[in-house]
Amino acid sequence: MITPSDPRDDRTPGRKLQVETHGLDVIADTERKGTPRTLFWPWFGANVSILGLSYGAFALGFGISFWQALVAGVLGIVFSFLLCGFVAVAGKRGSAPTMVLGRAAYGVRGNRLPSVISWVLTVGWETVLCALATMATATVFGRLGWGGGTGTKVVALVLVGALTVVVGVMGFDLIMRLQTVITVVTGALTVVYVALVADHVHWSTVSAVPAGSAQEFIGALVFMMTGFGLGWVNAAADYSRYLPRTASSRGVVGWTTFGASLAPLLLLVFGLLLAASASDLNEAVAADPIGALTTILPTWFLVPFALVAVLGLVGGAVLDIYSSGLALLSAGLRVPRPVAALLDGVLMIAGSVYIVFVADDFLGPFMGFLTTLGVPIAAWCGIMLADVALRRRDYDEPDLYRPTGRYGDIPLTPLLLTLTATALGWGLVTNSTANWLDWQGYLLGPLGLGGRSGAWAYANLGVLAALALGFLGTLLLRRGHVRDQETQAPSPQSPAPKAGATP
Repeated sequence: MITPSDPRDDRTPGRKLQVETHGLDVIADTERKGTPRTLFWPWFGANVSILGLSYGAFALGFGISFWQALVAGVLGIVFSFLLCGFVAVAGKRGSAPTMVLGRAAYGVRGNRLPSVISWVLTVGWETVLCALATMATATVFGRLGWGGGTGTKVVALVLVGALTVVVGVMGFDLIMRLQTVITVVTGALTVVYVALVADHVHWSTVSAVPAGSAQEFIGALVFMMTGFGLGWVNAAADYSRYLPRTASSRGVVGWTTFGASLAPLLLLVFGLLLAASASDLNEAVAADPIGALTTILPTWFLVPFALVAVLGLVGGAVLDIYSSGLALLSAGLRVPRPVAALLDGVLMIAGSVYIVFVADDFLGPFMGFLTTLGVPIAAWCGIMLADVALRRRDYDEPDLYRPTGRYGDIPLTPLLLTLTATALGWGLVTNSTANWLDWQGYLLGPLGLGGRSGAWAYANLGVLAALALGFLGTLLLRRGHVRDQETQAPSPQSPAPKAGATP
């Protein structure tokens, strides 16, 4: 572990926190610091949320047994975060945000399509996390007899939203420091939570949960992928871009995957045990995923629980608002990065108001959101991974900002591949609890999979299909193109673009 006195680390004693001015620009060699192991902190801190316990109930909701849910969760979490690790390698090789590095595959302006999709996904996630932190605080205050009504929710929303926005606007240095604190505090308090509610686990009840079908198992597996790694893959290079070029690529993959997977795996196991032991808890989680977990706690631990819940959710929301601001810039908005993060914060708070004060159901819209956006993000991820795998050299950084450079302006192949994979994917997913998604699943009947009410309706095959088509299609159709790009002479170095500049 890097010590605070290590000159490679950003946490030098006496160093003042400043608003990060970097936006879409490349990080200069003199500013790159740390080692791959420093990636553990932001990724662990962003995924140590108590929400991981609720995924046990979500997984069992597919109608599968404890063991099936455990296998689906382990495979879905580790595999999806492994994808993040591979994308993070691009950050080390190019030292630019994820959505800028995607220009090598999509072209400089063609990349605006996946940037918009990425922006919507990250704003959606930060909104969900902010709303859950607000609801959890209100539930705890209600149990303590300190309120818990509208007034409590308003104050909680303002505080959580303000903390998230301030850290997101400040940028990389404050995020890295905050995530270290969140990791230590939430990690310790989560262990206490597990110890306090361990007697609510009844193995005889857990082992009696009947097994589900192969289709239900696949549905749970894909849901775990979209709920974890596929929700982060579009931001995976935003933190590794600060590492030196000489950093180990294996280390980047390993520490990203390990840091992001560790907490969700441990939380999932215990969440499954709790949810399978009590059907009423399982049902309550669908309405209030965090607050429902307080019903089995002693009163004296409610305040510490609120602290661990809010900090864990804020840790994820902070990374999301930082990356959503970068995605917004990459989509074409010409403002400084802090302004983009602030705009996203306003949208986050507005969306949280709807979830907390208007919506009557959480789980249905949440699953619909994950599945629907999971399809185009999976298609993008497949294309990005194949592009990274095909490249043998570091990115030509000036050409990432020039429509006339080697990466092109609006190449049709990756865009058509994304649209095709998305159309295929949406035709193979359904969500009966979200009426606005009734149009999906249009290929289940024609392909002989039983239609929208058949056995394969909730297997979410569309996410896997989009990922596979994006990856294999890029390997087949773009290999020669990438080779031609890398045989060109390095472009003349030009002054770095302004922090918020877009072509």
